[in-house]
Formats: sequence, C-alpha cells, structure tokens
Amino acid sequence: MYKHKYILPLLAFCAASVLSACSGGKDAGDDEGSTANAITPVTITHIETGAVSDTILLNATSTFLQRSYVKANAIGYVEKVNVKPGQFVQKGQLLFVIKTKESQSIGNAINVLDTTFRFSGMNRIRAASSGYITQLTHQLGDYVQDGEQMAVISDHNSFAFLLHVPYEMHQLMAHNQTMQLTLPDGAKLTGQVASVMPNVDTLSQTQGLVIKVNSAQPLPENLIAKARIIKAAKDNAVMLPKSAVLSNETLSEFWVMKLINDSTAVKIPVTKGIETNSRIEITSPAFQASDRIVETGNYGLADTAKIKITRP
Repeated sequence: MYKHKYILPLLAFCAASVLSACSGGKDAGDDEGSTANAITPVTITHIETGAVSDTILLNATSTFLQRSYVKANAIGYVEKVNVKPGQFVQKGQLLFVIKTKESQSIGNAINVLDTTFRFSGMNRIRAASSGYITQLTHQLGDYVQDGEQMAVISDHNSFAFLLHVPYEMHQLMAHNQTMQLTLPDGAKLTGQVASVMPNVDTLSQTQGLVIKVNSAQPLPENLIAKARIIKAAKDNAVMLPKSAVLSNETLSEFWVMKLINDSTAVKIPVTKGIETNSRIEITSPAFQASDRIVETGNYGLADTAKIKITRP
C-alpha cells in the first residue's frame, strides 16, 4: 500500500513531461519552417550602358595675375582724383592730377615774368592698363613724394582661376586641358588650362594651374570654385545603381542578387570598376539587358533567397 501511494503521481509527472517535450518540438519545427519559407519584398533594376567617369573635386581660387601700380611722377599735392575703389578704368584714362610743390609755393609768378613760359605745375597721371582699381592709397589734397604708390590697377585681361593640384596627379593634366568649374551659387563655367606654374609649393607639394574662363559677367577676386578633374572615363560602361551592389565588411568582395525566377534570387559575385555617386561600373561577369537585379531589400539576403517583387 505504501509503494502504490507514489506510483500514480510519478506516472502523471512523466506523462506531463512527455507532452511538454512534444509540444516544444512542434513549436521549434514551426519556427524553422517559417524562417525557411520567409519571403522578402524587393524591387528590381536592370543594367545600364553609358558614359561614366571617375572624378575628383579640387578648389580653384580666382585671382588677377597682373597688377599695375600707379605712382606719383613728381613731389607735390594731389589736386584732382578721378577714380574710386572698384571702378573700371581704360588704358590712358586720366586718374590723378598732381600740383608740384614749386607751383604751390610760387603760384603763377613765373608766367607773370614770362608769358611764353606757360608754367602750370600740373602733372597728369594716366592708367597704364585697363582694369579695376583694387587699391587707392591717396585722396584729394594729400602730399606725395616722387615715385610713391597712389593706386593699384588689377588687369582684367589677366583674370583667371588658380588651381593647386597635388604633384602626383600631374600625369592627369594631359587629359584635363578643359575642365568644369562650379561656382558657389551653382553656376557652371568651362575653363581652359592656360599655363602651368614652374614651381611646387614646399609644404603642400602642389603645382599651380592657371585656368582661363569665359564669363558673361565679371567675377570677383578670391572666389573659390570647385574644379572637376577626370581621373578615368569610359564611354560604353555597364552600370548598376549603387544600392544594388553589396559588399562584405572589409570591402574586399562584392556581389549582386540576381533573379533566376519570379520568386528566387541568387548571389552573383561581381568585379566593379569606376564608381560615381549613384552608379557603379560592373566589369565582370557580363550581364544581359534582360537580367533582373535586386535593387532594394537585398541587404542580408542569403543565396537562393525567397523574394517577392514589389513596385518601387
């Protein structure tokens, strides 16, 4: 009687354990089955063929390469000033009139003594070149010495952008005689390389390029523009959107997910070439125009993944 007292509870406990184990196994099997049958919604794309280029952006600064320094041609007082800072002047235009110190002292006494002498004591200073008055150092009534600087004229014909290029890139300059400049306001200008500076900066090891541009409106000095230099270019490159190309963490392997039917995508290793902001050139393997490549929803997909095509 004593032994039979514990047999029934023991049998009930064993039965409960068996039922629990069976139930747990069934749930695990369901989870594995649902994982294996998971369907990922994706959008697809196709290859594109066209021109692609690998470019680099560098800063180019506008400057006047030549300046004309207007200097006093006599000792005296500034009698007249015909210019102001920022004004454009033509070659030969009258800029200053200087009354000599002797004329200021004796006035017209010499002409009174001899009317044929025609002494005025006025010296006229004219512009030696056309350009903008970028510096004005003397005003009306100032006393100046002979040879003293009175103004600076920036020659508008010498206006250019100066681009400093790392010397290790000097081989690229043979293919970049024409380049595009983008101004801060978004305007784009086409520039021509006019000359190359014969020296290299000691610290930065960059060489200066003089870029001439044609602009309908005058541009100010010290304006910084973005110069686009082409490193490599192809005319008929096979490209895919950047989001369609996947890689590992070390960026040593690249692949795409290609559809083999309407519900299955397989992993295809690829070799990429030129890369832009939105496109990547695919050099191998050779894809057909009809091939469907997963563009979005491809992250984390395993080989032979189950997918569902949706509208982008």
